[in-house]
Amino acid sequence: MQGSADTSGSAASNGGGSSPPGSSGDNPDALRVDFYVLEEASSAARLKLACRLAEKAYLATQVALVWHTDPQELKAFDDLLWTFMDGSFVPHEMLVAGAGVDDVPVLLSAGALPTRPVDIIINLAPDVPACLGQTRRVAEIIDGDDVRRRAGRARFKAYRDLGIQPASHNVNG
Repeated sequence: MQGSADTSGSAASNGGGSSPPGSSGDNPDALRVDFYVLEEASSAARLKLACRLAEKAYLATQVALVWHTDPQELKAFDDLLWTFMDGSFVPHEMLVAGAGVDDVPVLLSAGALPTRPVDIIINLAPDVPACLGQTRRVAEIIDGDDVRRRAGRARFKAYRDLGIQPASHNVNG
């Protein structure tokens, strides 16, 4: 997982005129997977980057799903969305099975599957999201924690085994 990029321009876009990294130029509907790699071994840094990606999606009028399997850390992320940056507002709601959330731009899920397609899945879980068929874009966030880094490598391999060529970006802060 090598490469270098920041999240300033395309972290939450589905591309424009050129083919995005990780997708086939012949198939614009191919799943795009981007790994954002932080050096810092901090869950807080990982969650803050996820907030920035969710905000980018919201500002681009895209629907984002933040996928996690740890309800406690997802709750911490929920709280952080309110405070991660002065003046920032990211409308979001927990996704609960069977609940109608058609007008919410950022959905948080600890396992409930979306009932509609989303523009991007921001994956904070240790495994590949169970709802890949609901999107064309996945953002994986990896920090320097050994356990999370190993899980990230396993996901990178799992995507490759699915025929997807993930892109990797080193992120500073």
